[in-house]
Amino acid sequence: MTQLLLLPGLACDAAVWEHQARRLAQSAAIQIADYGSSDTIKKMAESVLRMAPARFAMAGHSMGGRIAFEVVRLAPERVAGLALLDTAYKAFAGGEVGARERAERLRLVDLARTQGMKVMARDWVRNMVHPSRLADKTLLDSIIEMFGRKTPEIFAGQIKALLDRPDATPILGTIRCPTLVLCGREDTWSVVATHEEMAALIPGGKLVIIEECGHMAPMEKPEAVTAALASWLAGLS
Repeated sequence: MTQLLLLPGLACDAAVWEHQARRLAQSAAIQIADYGSSDTIKKMAESVLRMAPARFAMAGHSMGGRIAFEVVRLAPERVAGLALLDTAYKAFAGGEVGARERAERLRLVDLARTQGMKVMARDWVRNMVHPSRLADKTLLDSIIEMFGRKTPEIFAGQIKALLDRPDATPILGTIRCPTLVLCGREDTWSVVATHEEMAALIPGGKLVIIEECGHMAPMEKPEAVTAALASWLAGLS
């Protein structure tokens, strides 16, 4: 049976993978990563490798995709399959673009510290799900509750890790395992064009776009994401 590691994104936990973990358990032995208080992408990747079996497949969502790239850099021979969801690969941009990103991320950290994680999450989620889902109380509550389980300190450490993120560009062309690249069509944070670039740069990379979906694809469109992951898993040797 395939050993499958699921890597959550920023301030997320096992809840982001709830549907996938439940449905894929018949075909894979699943573990879901927890990065503790790690404040660099490398430390997070090292924590994943400590919990991982000798050989495994992994799926990373958002920040989890960046961690997955670092796992590949550190131990490529152990990775049997790779799925990258709503993520990106380049280092912090710097300049005006970088300044805007830093300001927005630090605004959220300040909001979390002064008003709490749930208040921050309500602000954050407005731009992270498809506009049609903003009235979906069940979905939004599940995301807000998930963020509320993290502390502002953990959130700040993860933001630091993202602002200091390594450039994964050199890794893309070295990947030799079956790789799925998946993105919500309306993901405005990790855009479709970035995923098209990744799929083109990864040998044999397969691109899947989830329609009417934002950044939180595993929770917004769980059935479609699970189906894509099931197809990817079926192709692993």
